Amino acid sequence: MPTVFKYNSYRFYFYSNEHLPEHIHIENGADGYARVVLETLEITDSYNLKSKELKLIIKLVKENKTQIERAWNEYFKQ
Repeated sequence: MPTVFKYNSYRFYFYSNEHLPEHIHIENGADGYARVVLETLEITDSYNLKSKELKLIIKLVKENKTQIERAWNEYFKQ
């Protein structure tokens, strides 16, 4: 699971066998989880995260979208 970046207790990563659309997985060190599609910034899955945390996650994905896309493309050689 390549980690793209960390922010406080959040880890932004993807799996080595990912599929389209491009997306990023986020976990918060406890048992919270979310998945965000990069193109639309839509949360397609989440578990045990509060609304405030989900808003922060969207903000962080938006701010780091270029870095995430670059990591995706480099890892999957697109």
